[in-house]
Amino acid sequence: MPTGPSALPSIASLPARVGETVTLEGWLYNKRDSGKIRFLVFRDGSGYVQGVVVKKEVPEEVWAASGAVTQESTVRVTGVVRSDPRQPGVVELGVTDLSVLSLCHDWPITPKEHGVDFLMSQRHLWLRSARQVAVLKVRSEVESAIHDFYYSRGYTRVDSPILTPAACEGTSNLFETQYTEDEKAYLSQSGQLYLEPAAAALGKVYCFGPTFRAEKSKTRRHLREFWMVEPEVAFLEIDGLMDLAEEFVKELTGRILDRRREELKRLERDPAVLEATCAKPFPRIDYRDAIEILKGKGFPVSFGDDLGGDEETALTEGFDTPVMVTRYPISIKAFYMQPDPKDPEVVLGLDMLAPEGYGEIIGGSQRIHDHDLLLSRIEQHQLPLEAFQWYLDVRKYGTFPHSGFGMGLERFTAWMCGVPHLRECIPYPRMLYRIYP
Repeated sequence: MPTGPSALPSIASLPARVGETVTLEGWLYNKRDSGKIRFLVFRDGSGYVQGVVVKKEVPEEVWAASGAVTQESTVRVTGVVRSDPRQPGVVELGVTDLSVLSLCHDWPITPKEHGVDFLMSQRHLWLRSARQVAVLKVRSEVESAIHDFYYSRGYTRVDSPILTPAACEGTSNLFETQYTEDEKAYLSQSGQLYLEPAAAALGKVYCFGPTFRAEKSKTRRHLREFWMVEPEVAFLEIDGLMDLAEEFVKELTGRILDRRREELKRLERDPAVLEATCAKPFPRIDYRDAIEILKGKGFPVSFGDDLGGDEETALTEGFDTPVMVTRYPISIKAFYMQPDPKDPEVVLGLDMLAPEGYGEIIGGSQRIHDHDLLLSRIEQHQLPLEAFQWYLDVRKYGTFPHSGFGMGLERFTAWMCGVPHLRECIPYPRMLYRIYP
């Protein structure tokens, strides 16, 4: 019998095959026995299908195999595809043959409640659960949508380096590595600095890849390794950047609603929560106004304070769309952000905060394009001038206004899925004190 994805249909294709006899290969996901009828749920990565085994309709060895097969055993199953009379549009398989290709013994993730530490240590197996499969399919859809968004708008993807000679946003959370006998390097915190010269060459660019933060944080919003997408656009200023960020989030959200409804349903994520994002303009709140709003809610904050998770959640209360907070104090933002010419105490920057307590999903700004101003900011931050000389060159040879932002893939995916912790939104999370498996 021929095997492999090219020879056998997938479970996802079965609704178009009602009445046909098909053979599938996959794994047993679940099983229940009802006397002389057994209900076996199979999965193959593309979806799930219930197989019905009736004792009087199959050979004795098939009935015996259906009784002996265990959860996560590898199987080959043949049956007739038929409509499920109880669920319009859903099919089941009337099993006629079943062979166990590999019997699974002592599957460790049983239906009982498991602690997070146990599940994280079994992450390589936990990935098979329906919830984790749904999250990873949403993540994959977001990734595809990101590339489609920028490709359709004439952006060029530029792959920025992972090893860098200096920090992008301060040195307190860098992963250091030995580059040569005499030279150290650091894992990238962001591809942004390398995108800015590329914008001078290509106009509209973006990068998408892993980034690293060695911060000692255990919160549900932080990982030490995560994926970030970062566009950078020549001659784009702050108002256009906010428009781009809003358009981007709306299109990605619409894509998930259009193509991943089944996964949202499996995750018990109400799509109506996300539909508002596509239908309404995002509120834009000046940082100074945000401080007053927070004071009114009882937070002891003042101008110059950074906003933590609690403050971000409070600012989005009452909104069913993301909220953009703009023009943060220059003292708490990165050295490369352009000061507001109308208010030099603040920068032309934005943070986009997702509703429901998911916090910042996008951070960006207009960049300083004046050489001398950027030089002074590098010196104020006590950054090594020799490491940033190439970055200053962008302002020395044909400088231009430009803007960009970064969006963490895992934070956006968590919000789409309604998952509280980022650890479920990346296949193998790297967190403080966890690097296994």
